[in-house]
Parts: sequence; structure tokens; C-alpha cells
Amino acid sequence: MQKRNLSFTQLFNLSFGFFGVQIAYALQSANISRIFATLGADPHTLSFFWILPPLMGMIVQPLVGKYSDKTWTRLGRRKPYLLVGALIAVAVMLLLPNAGDFTFAQSAFLGLNAAMWFGLFSLMFLDTSINIAMQPFKMMVGDMVNEEQKGTAYAIQSALCNAGSVVGYLFPIFFTWIGIANTAPEGVIPDSVKWSFYAGAAILILCSLYTFATVKELNPEEYAEFHGIDANAKKDAKAEEKGFIQLLKEAPSAFWTVGLVQFFCWAAFMYMWTYSNGTIAVNCFGWDGVNAADAAFQDAGGWVGVVFCVQAVGSLIWAAFLPKLEHWFGNKGAYAISLVVGAIGFISIWFVTNQYVLWISYALIGAAWAAMLALPFTIVTNAIKGGNMGYYLGLFNCTICVPQIVAALCGRSLLIYICAHVQAGMLVVAGVFLLCGAAAVFAIKEKEE
Repeated sequence: MQKRNLSFTQLFNLSFGFFGVQIAYALQSANISRIFATLGADPHTLSFFWILPPLMGMIVQPLVGKYSDKTWTRLGRRKPYLLVGALIAVAVMLLLPNAGDFTFAQSAFLGLNAAMWFGLFSLMFLDTSINIAMQPFKMMVGDMVNEEQKGTAYAIQSALCNAGSVVGYLFPIFFTWIGIANTAPEGVIPDSVKWSFYAGAAILILCSLYTFATVKELNPEEYAEFHGIDANAKKDAKAEEKGFIQLLKEAPSAFWTVGLVQFFCWAAFMYMWTYSNGTIAVNCFGWDGVNAADAAFQDAGGWVGVVFCVQAVGSLIWAAFLPKLEHWFGNKGAYAISLVVGAIGFISIWFVTNQYVLWISYALIGAAWAAMLALPFTIVTNAIKGGNMGYYLGLFNCTICVPQIVAALCGRSLLIYICAHVQAGMLVVAGVFLLCGAAAVFAIKEKEE
């Protein structure tokens, strides 16, 4: 069977909702450390707050993959999950930045005050809902796009991902620029952050509704024909009954070798998200490292959005250059070079004391991010056969979540014993992780026997 091509508009519509989801994810990535530090978290425990997002992703995404593989409704196969996730995310985005405004009893439990516990549970629900909304976009590409167009489809998704990141990262400093307060009383989240989350919530639901309305998913018969499942109906029906352990045993080697690279990459970026605010506040804004309500810390929080935006732009530029690297050095060579460039960016932050020079460092980090977005899913989806695409992609998401959980658990010890309480040292550690990832690239097996 010759698999039909989709028009550019169809490919774009398939992923447009990802733009809104990524705005929500960018707001979370750039502001969670700032929010919890403002609520009273100690820098040495900041990484622990980052355990919940990947933990929820590791639980939710395989389940979304498993159950959406078996969901066939008039509304679609993946789209119902997209819509439910988006609606929950919007509700939580309206609540999370107000954690410091609600009247709570002042007692503390396990060292966290009530506002921090409220923020923690809100973060848990936010990341759960983002994961529910995000995964269907990746799965619909696997469901509806042929092998020849898959690279283009994921490139569009990558571009929308970076564009959403730029918008989400710049929201706090934009709202500060138009006159909304960037500081607040101790323990209260500034209005610039609140309005960023409100605007992100509005865009998220509009973009998700657009994809929901414009995409028509394949019905069971069309899906079976498109993926050649009819000829092996009994075999594929039996495959559907396999548990995740059996599927992992049968996973192609690309699943595991790419996963090894993912481990180092996502651990590195976990430390960027966690420690950029404190590092920039101390190195470039003269923060004393104590009072998170201080203007220096909050101004640095706005600048974190700017440098993360520079990283996203750098990623877009590098993504345009990536095909040439692949032509010259092959996929693995391009992957490794990108990670080395990112490692240089991370390590250079240690030496930077000027906020504008940071643009160079974070632009270099964007090279690693571009490779992380473009290559892993293309390699893995091309290696996966049969009727378990969604389940496998959900399981593959564990190669993103597990390293973040491990990194978060180790963050406090590394900060104390390796980095001597200096948050900038954690970004050097991130650079070393990317170098390890670059070495691990050469273990990837793209073609199966």
C-alpha cells in the first residue's frame, strides 16, 4: 500500500496545539524555582520540588499511550485526552501563582509551609495535565504521518515547541515592561508572574481547541490499513495484550541506546531549570543569596525568561543548520557535536558576570536542545513496528522523566559536596553530563537487523 502524503496545512494543524502546551511548559520550567524560592524554599532543597513533574510524566504518559491506543470514539482516538489535559492545565495555571495569596495556617509540615504545600500539589496537577495534553500530539504524528514525512512533521512540532517556549519565557519580563509589578511582599508571587500564567492558560486552551477542531483522526479501519495491520491481525491483536514488561523486552535496540543519551541530556537540563535563577541572581544582579523577595532575585527571575528565550532561538537557528551537519557527519555525528556545543555553553556560565554575555552561553545550550527535540523521536518511531506506537512512546518518555528524577534527588548532595553551595557549579555539572551524553551517542543503533 502506498501511504498518502499530508499537506503542509494538515501537518501544521496536527501540531499547532503543541504551541499552547509548550507555553505552559515554558512557564513552569522558567518560574517554578522562582515561585518556590519566593514561598520560602531553601536553595539546597529546590531540586526536590522538581521531582514531581518528571515523576508524574513517567506515570501519566505510558498510561495515556496505553489507553489511547485502545480508544476509538466519534471525537477521535488521541484528541479526547488532549482536550481533558488542556482543560485541567488551564484550571491549575489560574491557581498555582496565587499560592502565596491564600490565607493558610502558618504551621509547617516536613519543613514546608502551607503555601508551599499548596504550590507543590498545584505543580503536581499542572504537570500531570500538561503531560496528558502533550503526549497526543506526538502520538498523532506516529498514527497519521508516513515515514517519508515524519521528519518534516516532527520538525514542525519542534518549531512550534520553540516558538511556544519563546512566548512563555518572555511573558514575565513583558508584563514587567508594560508596568505590572515584578516584586511583591515576602511570600507572595509577583503580579508579573501571575499574569504570565493567566495569558498562557488562555493561549493553551485556544490552541488545543484549534487542533481538536481541524484534525480528523483515522478510524480503526483506516488506521489498520495505513499501518498494514490487517495482514497480521491475529499477531497484532495478541501484541495488544502484552504488558509493558514484555514490550520493553521486545523494544528495538534504538529504544535503549537513545535512552542512554537521553539520561545525560535531561539530567543536565533539569539543573539548568533548577539553578539558573539563583546563579544569574548572584553572578549578574548582586543578590545576597538569602532573601528571595529582594528585587535582585526577582529581576533575575525575569532575566531567566530572557536567556531561556535566547536558548529557544538558538535552538531554532541550530535546527536549521542540523540537516547540513547530518549530511556531513551523519545523524550520530550531528547529535554528538550538538551536545558538545551545549556543554560549552553550560560550563561557560561559571565565568559570566554580565547579564548580556549570558546570551552567548544560552544560545550555545540551544544547540543541544535542538538535537534533543529533533533526533530521538524520529529514530525511535522509525524503529517501532506494530500496533503499540502510543504505548511505546509513553514508555520512551521514561527516558526523559527518570533522569530528571535522579538529578533532582542528587541535586542537594551535589550542591553541597561537589559545588560547595555555589549554584553556578551545578551548571558546570550539567555541562559534564552533556559531554557524557555526546560520548553515549555512538552507542545508538539506528538500523535493526
